[in-house]
Amino acid sequence: MSGLAYEVFVTPAISQSSGTLNLPDGEPMVWSPTATTLIYGEHDAVLVDPPFTTDTAREVVAWAEKTGRTVTEIYITHGHGDHWLGAPVVLERFPDAVVRATAGTKAHMDTLATAESREEFWGTLFPGRISTGPVDVKVVGEEGLSLEGHTLIPVEVGHSDSDDTTVLWVPSLKLAVAGDVVYNGVHLSLAESAGGGRDAWRRALDQVEALGAEFVVSSHKDPTRPDDPADIGRTRRYLDDVDRQLEHSHTSMEFFEAMTRLHPERINPGVLWFGALTLLSGEPAP
Repeated sequence: MSGLAYEVFVTPAISQSSGTLNLPDGEPMVWSPTATTLIYGEHDAVLVDPPFTTDTAREVVAWAEKTGRTVTEIYITHGHGDHWLGAPVVLERFPDAVVRATAGTKAHMDTLATAESREEFWGTLFPGRISTGPVDVKVVGEEGLSLEGHTLIPVEVGHSDSDDTTVLWVPSLKLAVAGDVVYNGVHLSLAESAGGGRDAWRRALDQVEALGAEFVVSSHKDPTRPDDPADIGRTRRYLDDVDRQLEHSHTSMEFFEAMTRLHPERINPGVLWFGALTLLSGEPAP
């Protein structure tokens, strides 16, 4: 049985049509850099979380082709569209590939099953750049995926920056493809973190940490940074800072400025600003 290897392709930040919503300094909003992981053996490969625009998905296809492997399965870590809407483009090149996700992730993906549902949010932000092709998702069970005799195990961790998120664990590589559970050098998406969401996110981080991974791939990462397990702790500390700053911030701007001072190294403050507006929209801080 041959060994496995992995590579990561990071789609750079993408400008979005955000209408009147800009950063406080007037800068336009961008979508965070998004990582796609290719896990491969001698002949075949599993692609995790293809990007969401048609053009970036084509770039990922070209990158995967350079390895000389055939993509046999596409695994989706969670239901946010930025991690799978480009799957139809990948399937054009690898038509026999099977799209896999857990039942919880599939349920979220099903909400974007039609062209109309995709257009309402994604088509508004990225007009003309979102595929309307079908994505037939097969639910993967506890047995996981098989790649040239190696098992790849979906680990359901619950809520992180959305509900029903998972991590793909590759024991032979000590690799955790962590989806949106772990962030690497990028501001966290906090829009769905109220009402106990951050505590649930910490429990998800605990599950990733318990795997003992030597490599942790974050779906949103600074492309200059390694796949460092220490980002589990860094993500946890960021959440702790969020809680502390919400106790003392009376406005979205106060919270935003405090968090950017604490984390000047993280990229894409726009996602933090959107979270600030969501968490402090005139209601008491959660």
